[in-house]
Amino acid sequence: MGKHHVAALLFLPVLILSSCSSRPGPLDDSRLRETDQETSNWLMYGRTYDDHRFSPLKQINEDTIGKLGLAWSRELGTTRGLEATPLVEDGIIYTTGAWSLVYAIDAKTGEIRWTYDPKVPRERAYFICCDVVNRGVALYKGKVYVGTLDGRLIALDEHSGTPVWTAATTGDAKQYSITGAPRIAKGMVIIGNAGAENGVRGYISAYDAETGKMTWRFYTVPGDPSKGFESKAMETASKTWKGEYWKTGGGGTPWEGIVYDPTLDLLYFGTGNATAWYRAIRGEGDSLYTASIIAVHARNGELAWYFQTTPGENWDYDATQPLMQADLTIGGRARKVIMQANKNGFFYVLDRETGEFISGAPFVNGVTWATGLDPKTGRPIESPGAGELKPTIVSPSPDGAHNWNPMAFSPATGLVYLNAKVGTQFLHAPDPKWKYDAERSNLALDGMYDGPLNAKLIGMPPATGELVAWDPVAQKAAWRVSNPTVEDGGVLATGGNLVFQGRGDGVLAAYRASDGKQLWTFDAGTGIMAPPVTYTVDGTQYLSVMAGWGGAPGLFNAPGSGPVKHGYGRILTFTLNGTATLKAPPFGHKEPPVPAITTNASPKTIHEGNLLFNANCGPCHGINAVAGPVPDLRYASKEVHQDFENIVLGGSRASAGMPSFKNILNTTQVRAIQAYVVARAAESSKQVK
Repeated sequence: MGKHHVAALLFLPVLILSSCSSRPGPLDDSRLRETDQETSNWLMYGRTYDDHRFSPLKQINEDTIGKLGLAWSRELGTTRGLEATPLVEDGIIYTTGAWSLVYAIDAKTGEIRWTYDPKVPRERAYFICCDVVNRGVALYKGKVYVGTLDGRLIALDEHSGTPVWTAATTGDAKQYSITGAPRIAKGMVIIGNAGAENGVRGYISAYDAETGKMTWRFYTVPGDPSKGFESKAMETASKTWKGEYWKTGGGGTPWEGIVYDPTLDLLYFGTGNATAWYRAIRGEGDSLYTASIIAVHARNGELAWYFQTTPGENWDYDATQPLMQADLTIGGRARKVIMQANKNGFFYVLDRETGEFISGAPFVNGVTWATGLDPKTGRPIESPGAGELKPTIVSPSPDGAHNWNPMAFSPATGLVYLNAKVGTQFLHAPDPKWKYDAERSNLALDGMYDGPLNAKLIGMPPATGELVAWDPVAQKAAWRVSNPTVEDGGVLATGGNLVFQGRGDGVLAAYRASDGKQLWTFDAGTGIMAPPVTYTVDGTQYLSVMAGWGGAPGLFNAPGSGPVKHGYGRILTFTLNGTATLKAPPFGHKEPPVPAITTNASPKTIHEGNLLFNANCGPCHGINAVAGPVPDLRYASKEVHQDFENIVLGGSRASAGMPSFKNILNTTQVRAIQAYVVARAAESSKQVK
């Protein structure tokens, strides 16, 4: 063997070793801390631990955006809401759909590699406030983690979708649910829960990522004092509650927005509303730690600090909206901050080391519940009468000036991009006779209110939707874009000086990040709530988004929301010079409804049915019986009407997601609802019966 051959053989292992060493290792804590360097992937909910949702990729930019075209689309066979952020690792998309289904999809071709169905019992739909949605998974060391609607946390093998372990995070309590994405921190999977509308005690839990064993749990509201307190934090919180608050659970569920700072080793999350909504009913006081931004030590779950955005929360102003970390220079001083565009209409900038209030300002016009914030403490200055035990119209509505939809931050512009809802109004009619009932909603809202404020509310100017570029240092908008729909999707910012957002009318749009000029649009065939993500495969940049209208806005289908587009859900992927064509399946009814039966109901009965329908059925079947993702009852067949009582009270369609209302409604009330449905069908068809 010659010297050259020996040299070649000696050189070969070096080449192999070099090739292997250039490939990323397992997705461990080290890689997660350095995700800002992995521009080819989208490995976490907000791409990086700071949750900027900014990608430096710029093949797709303000100059090339005109060439962006569809690469492929994949129908998911659902009409329910799609809210997930797809994660991408090494050319595979991991995402979720309705009923907590998990998908692994080839990012280049759209081929489904595997699907996992956790088989969530469909009858639990009643205890899920805002559609059977899921916002995504977490990836870590070869596993895919998902929280399910029935309260389980499941670890799947990333190659096969086979379950590795399951943890029952909420036990058998049917009032709980999970819709948020898990968060990975220090070898643990962190997950919260939802259900404050039904009356539960909120908490956040950490599980060992390898075994599924619970490491710690932090409760967000105190329990029964006679049983002792889990921590000093709970003892302190108990002093801000009145009455026997623990009997209703208290609420404060952390259902979204968990973020982690590995340098400070702090986990941040927001908490939801108290149970019941109205403090004059549940008892006066700040009701800690509801409607708060909380920091806990990741190592043990102990409280580090809290900031309550809406003390004595009274209007469903959760603080669960996305949280975003940044290092900003404010007043000539470098600050480590955490930011949030809160439901209550104020944009908050806090010190993320201490929780100190730095600044806050309204990011929408028309906030009526408060006149401003105390400049030193950030505590809101409530408007006179806004929280009284009487019917009152308040803005923003319970859905908020901004909700769960993710926002983005561009280090190039220094701006935060978010969807905002301007001028949303809501009639709060507290029910002074409310009593806790584990079988129904526990908001203490009088669903049968029939007073003069109804007409006043109808006569108010319609709400509008905006894409806002917010300067968090100056606390003011750099620019705003008015959208045709009130409810719109999450946001992505890129190094190509672009901002992408989907809208309720089914349009995916790209804007110039510096000034908001619209540069490109695509009709996705159905409304978009989820945020886009971008990544590369074989050096080519792609952009993917889940399109599927639903959630609370889609189910309620409230008048005045604009030209929202219901339809079948899908995942869409784009690239430069993409040539695929979208062929969206038709959805909905082309002809007006024709009543399948007639009734002899009196106008009084129909009116009572109207109130009962909107209070009990409207949250799924649409306000005024104009439905979106679920069946429109104006088109119900004769067979459905013949089985109407058995469906509503007997639960004959519980397995399809229509639970029994036997603990809520009686036969007389069901007949009134049916009479109203028939009357609405006749009204919609312009027939007089």
